[in-house]
Amino acid sequence: MDTHPIPRRLQRGLRELAARCPDLGRIEAEAGKLPWRVRTTGYAGLLQAIVGQQISNQAAAAIWRRVQAVPGALDPAGLLALDEDTLRAAGLSRPKVAHARALATAYAQGVLDDAALAEMEDEAAIETISSVRGLGRWTAEIHLLFSLERPDVFPAADLALAASLAHLRGLEARPKPAELRKLAEEWAPWRGLAARLLWHWWRHATGRPSMDDLGGGKRG
Repeated sequence: MDTHPIPRRLQRGLRELAARCPDLGRIEAEAGKLPWRVRTTGYAGLLQAIVGQQISNQAAAAIWRRVQAVPGALDPAGLLALDEDTLRAAGLSRPKVAHARALATAYAQGVLDDAALAEMEDEAAIETISSVRGLGRWTAEIHLLFSLERPDVFPAADLALAASLAHLRGLEARPKPAELRKLAEEWAPWRGLAARLLWHWWRHATGRPSMDDLGGGKRG
């Protein structure tokens, strides 16, 4: 995942969150400036998300390098022309081969279209992406957050977000996804920025990389 300057259009959101929520407001003061992380867009970005599901980040990075080196794999039609043995040799499990083919088919048939996704409201885009086999709601939300840089998408099922908020506010237990989603309503229309701040806090609090660095959290 690459790091870039925070887009100007979103800097106002960070200021509003800091003014509205003192807990979020102290994150940058204690953890440092929020790094703005982005992922690959489009088909390649979603294929990389499939590669990284349910395995360690180190393994995911190694397999992704091998997949990138396979001629045609980063093009939907090209991947569909590859046989299973070629994709398996690159490190994909049989289920992930099936999911990669489902993704490529969705692009080839126009079910997924980058221009159309860019014009959709958040929930419609999430539903469209997660309708493809192997791409759950969490993966769709992460794609919107880090590839399309949507400011109000909040992956409430992400375990690191729940742990971070519990730590930040001194809660006795991590909030469940429904509770976390409800709590996040106060941060609209900047819930995606709040999620980025909470992941940033979790890295600071634990000294470990978190989802927005490496693709962890709840996957699928």
